[in-house]
Amino acid sequence: MSDAAIPADGSGPKGPAPAAAAAPPGAPQVETNWTKLMLGFGAMVIGQFMAILDIQIVAASLPQIQAGVGASTDQVSWIQTAYLIPEVVMIPLSGYLSRLWGTQRLYLASCVGFIVMSVLTGLSSSIDMMILTRALQGFIGGAMIPTVFAVAFTAFPPEKRITASVVMGLIVTLAPTVGPTLGGHLTEWLSWRWLFFINVPTGLIVLFGVARWADFDKGDPSLSKGFDWFGLAVMAIFLMSMQFVLEEGAKDDWFDDSLILWLTVTAVIGGGLFIWRQLTYRNPIVELRAFANRNFTVGVVMTAVSGASLFGGTFLLPQFLGRVRHYSASEVGTTMIISGLSMFLTGPIAGRLVRKTDPRLPMCIGFLMAGWGMYMAHGVTKDWGFWEFAGVQACRGVGVMIAMIATQQITMSTLPPHMIKNASGLVNLSRNTGGAIGLALLATSITQQTALYYDDMSSKVMAGGNAASMLAGLTQRMAQLGVADPAGAARKAISGMMQQQATVMAFGDSFTLLAIGCFVAAFVSLLAAPVKNAPPPPSDAH
Repeated sequence: MSDAAIPADGSGPKGPAPAAAAAPPGAPQVETNWTKLMLGFGAMVIGQFMAILDIQIVAASLPQIQAGVGASTDQVSWIQTAYLIPEVVMIPLSGYLSRLWGTQRLYLASCVGFIVMSVLTGLSSSIDMMILTRALQGFIGGAMIPTVFAVAFTAFPPEKRITASVVMGLIVTLAPTVGPTLGGHLTEWLSWRWLFFINVPTGLIVLFGVARWADFDKGDPSLSKGFDWFGLAVMAIFLMSMQFVLEEGAKDDWFDDSLILWLTVTAVIGGGLFIWRQLTYRNPIVELRAFANRNFTVGVVMTAVSGASLFGGTFLLPQFLGRVRHYSASEVGTTMIISGLSMFLTGPIAGRLVRKTDPRLPMCIGFLMAGWGMYMAHGVTKDWGFWEFAGVQACRGVGVMIAMIATQQITMSTLPPHMIKNASGLVNLSRNTGGAIGLALLATSITQQTALYYDDMSSKVMAGGNAASMLAGLTQRMAQLGVADPAGAARKAISGMMQQQATVMAFGDSFTLLAIGCFVAAFVSLLAAPVKNAPPPPSDAH
């Protein structure tokens, strides 16, 4: 019998569900109501896309938002950070709330709150108001991300779960990729406030679809007794401190900044208390015992690596194109379209590959392809543009999509049904955390390597040789042009060229660093236990 009909709280069917309900041996199986399942799941997927998109949709429009609300350069970065930090608390908490209230009620509450906070963010007249509403938007809307993941592995029959994984994989990969491009065009066509107002019509469609068709399970009100408030507090302290350190550490020279140092200590202590509490309390918020499952543990690690590869690649390329090539938001979006197209076209093929083989093989192949795509850019030059990055993006996009779908199958396929909801929150948390760690490492690498390469080139100029000859020739040229301070102008021009070259070389190192991480993950992925894919449905199945 399929476990698809068993609610994730393990309590048995309590109401209408799209999957076949448990039945005694010999009893006729209840057919899946595919219309209801696909419409309800489709509405939830749109909401998930909306919530993930909002992380990056402001990336290309920060200067306009800064001018609109009168923010300083330091303050405007918090428009993204304020969304991410509270979101990481809701993602694991959503598993408990889903078992308590039921998937539909939690999702509806999350979507309503997300819409309201989107409107208030769009109406913000000060940076303080915007940071507050963005934080609430991220916290409340965070529940829309993992609940879709749980539904894919509980409401769908086993033989259809890979198809659902393909859909989710497309959402998770495409949303952050198209976010900056869509945001840049919305700001150009209308205004930056429509980055948030656009959530209203989309959110209303999601609300209607979820309310009408997404009645997949019922909640268990008895879980409210003995709610672990202490566990919630230490989880919030741990996750928010960790996310702040990862988001802001690179900007503040890490432990040279006292706030980053103390928050790191707080995160370590809070993390220890959180793990102890969840393993000892009778009604834990997060079920950490899922990590006793070997495939789940390997899958969570691989999900973190795929998150680093996904968000890292999406971070490096726009940064390079903006800082070195000085591309506009629309030009960056045009260049990045190869990545989105390759992921979109690979999704159905990856699903078929994972379905027909041991998922460990496509997961390994996917990480190898993603790593090779990143390594292709290790020799990047200042002249690289659309065509030079096309192969890099295509190889990385195909690899990330294959690895992500295979990872989802390995992570969730051997878990008992009652652990699915909590496990889905942990999986999404690991993807976000992996992405945050990857971005922090890459940002630090770019800063440090740029400084090292610049110092190395500067010392060669001072020591003489070809660089010194070029400086002398440039000084002479400036004098011929009648520049007031030819030596100073020549030094400034040489310094600019060295800074650009140092930046390009630092980006090459960062692409290599990301490639090494993917290559290591390819071999670690083979440590998972073999997974038997679901048998094909009977010929008369619907």
